[in-house]
Amino acid sequence: MVHWIGLIISLLVIGLIAGAIARLLVPGRQNMSIGATIVLGVVGSFVGGFLGYLLFRKDGDDGFFQTSGILGSIIGAIIVLLVVGWWGRRSGSRV
Repeated sequence: MVHWIGLIISLLVIGLIAGAIARLLVPGRQNMSIGATIVLGVVGSFVGGFLGYLLFRKDGDDGFFQTSGILGSIIGAIIVLLVVGWWGRRSGSRV
């Protein structure tokens, strides 16, 4: 049980850091709360883990749906932020 709590706290902290860095690196204004920034970073971590698996075939025992390190999380969060921004412009709403 303690292991899971540590994992969840780690995901939240890394998510916040990765989401904040991604928001700083992507030009334009993103109207996001701290909670949305954490979600961005956590989703970015899974996107980075998936891309890392596809590109390098590492951690095959864990499967393709896995978290990544901080760099992969930042790259994944940037990708998610760009896709959400593109989707918002395409649909006519602002993110």
